[in-house]
Amino acid sequence: MQTKVIKVNGMTCTGCVNSVKNVLEKIPGVDSADVSLEQKQVMIQYDAVTTDVNQFKNAIEDAGFEIAN
Repeated sequence: MQTKVIKVNGMTCTGCVNSVKNVLEKIPGVDSADVSLEQKQVMIQYDAVTTDVNQFKNAIEDAGFEIAN
């Protein structure tokens, strides 16, 4: 398993956290997505063989949030 931390802008409530978590956990190969509203980030545990990191960014943006630089 690999771990990827992504900073996310635009999350303001528990509903936002759940939205980000749900879209990420639907991606094949993702084991878990731990979303922190306070830290404005998500820590994703995933299988690097079956999952491309770009899928995470696309899923977060498609859910209406912005990837922080």
